Amino acid sequence: MRITLKGRYALRAALALAEMGKNGEMVSINTLSEAEDISSIFLEQIFFKLKKAKIVTSIRGPGGGFSFNRPLDTLTVKEILDAAGEELSFKFCNKDDKKCDRMSDCISHRVFTSATHKVNDYLNSLTLQKVLESKEFR
Repeated sequence: MRITLKGRYALRAALALAEMGKNGEMVSINTLSEAEDISSIFLEQIFFKLKKAKIVTSIRGPGGGFSFNRPLDTLTVKEILDAAGEELSFKFCNKDDKKCDRMSDCISHRVFTSATHKVNDYLNSLTLQKVLESKEFR
């Protein structure tokens, strides 16, 4: 499992948006870009994906920007990473599942499949609100 720069930036930007737009205020790409030291062009690409996944909404023009479509206690880290295009699974073998004749007997495959499920369950249990409020992450 590897989280790309796009996935890391998507989560950072989403958490920054959550902190800056606490009462549903719109936050501009430029504000997020400056706060997180992430290219505004890269953030536009990320927020296009978040908007397509219906995680955020946007308003153009002066006073515009982005805000979340749902309460922070319903948005998960996994949703943000999924929307950014991250594949959250362990790559444990160089063979395609369909081409592997050992799949039914491969204990290693089952170990990493189980680990993938556990990581995804954990990320799906972490809401943005939980991350922002938890001392574990501060």
